[in-house]
Amino acid sequence: MNFKIRKTETIFHGKVFDVKVDEIEYNGSGNKSFREIAAHPGGAVVLPLKSDGKIILVKQYRYPHNEVLLELPAGKLDKDEDPLKCAVRELQEETGYASNKITKLGKIYTTPGFCSEVLHIYLAENLLPGNLNREEGEEEMEIVELSLDKIEAKIRNGEIVDAKTICGIAYYKLMER
Repeated sequence: MNFKIRKTETIFHGKVFDVKVDEIEYNGSGNKSFREIAAHPGGAVVLPLKSDGKIILVKQYRYPHNEVLLELPAGKLDKDEDPLKCAVRELQEETGYASNKITKLGKIYTTPGFCSEVLHIYLAENLLPGNLNREEGEEEMEIVELSLDKIEAKIRNGEIVDAKTICGIAYYKLMER
C-alpha cells in the first residue's frame, strides 16, 4: 500500500449497503485523495443441479436495470452470517428445494474498484423438493430449468448477462467432475 488512511466516515447507512469515504494520503508525495466505498455484507449464490443434469435458475425483475434477468438463486448475507447458511436459505426461499450436498465452488469480488461485496458460490446437489418461502417483492420470480449447453448459449447470445451467474457457471465447468 502506497498510502495511509487519514480519516474514515460513513456518509450513508442503507438497507442493502453503506457508503464510506476514506481520506487517504500518498506516502511519497503527501498528496491527499479520497476513496468512496459501497460497504456491502456480501452474499451467497447457489447453482442447484438436478439429477437429470439441468440447472435451476430464476427469472426476476432487477430494479436498477429495469429488466427481468435470468440468474442463479442468490441473496445477501445477514450480519455475521455464515455464507453456507445463507446459501441454504436462499436455495429454499427462491426455488423451494433443499439439498443434502452443498459444495463451495469459490468466491468473487463483484466490483472491487468501489464495492466490498464478496459473493460465495456453491453447488447444490441431491435436491429435495419442498416449499417456496419468497420474500416480499419476489412473488413474481419464475423458476427455469436449463441444461448447461442451453445456459452457455444464453450467455453467448447475451440473454444471460448477470455476472454472478456467469461466474457460477464458469466455476462449475472448472470443477473436477
